[in-house]
Amino acid sequence: MTIPPRIARIGALGALVSTLLIGGTATAATAVTPAVAQTVASSQVIAAVGDICYSDLPSQAHDTLDLIEKGGPFPFPQDGTVFQNREGVLPSQSSGYYHEYTVITPGSDDRGARRIVTGQETDEDYYTADHYASFDLVDHGC
Repeated sequence: MTIPPRIARIGALGALVSTLLIGGTATAATAVTPAVAQTVASSQVIAAVGDICYSDLPSQAHDTLDLIEKGGPFPFPQDGTVFQNREGVLPSQSSGYYHEYTVITPGSDDRGARRIVTGQETDEDYYTADHYASFDLVDHGC
């Protein structure tokens, strides 16, 4: 397993977080309480995932969210497939937790880079405009 660069950059504390995530033995140089490690791990997720108001999404994202709510039909066969989170930007979850859907990009001859990725939790929708390099959690209340 490769340690994501954002964890590796935080030094000794990163080593402890890595140890906790992939197993192994922590050394005295990396001894930090689990509560601190959890706080660091959580803050890394917060830094990696922003937020966006539903009203600030492009209209095509609204269309995609409406289709998801209705259960389709979807414009591309890949829509609704399991999103693997290979980039590790979203919070780590078990396989099958996330699913991805295309957000139409006007003028694009293919699926483009925009997606909605849903989690199993209610209103856990993430928007990416840059093909999984970054995500914003959709705030449905604004």
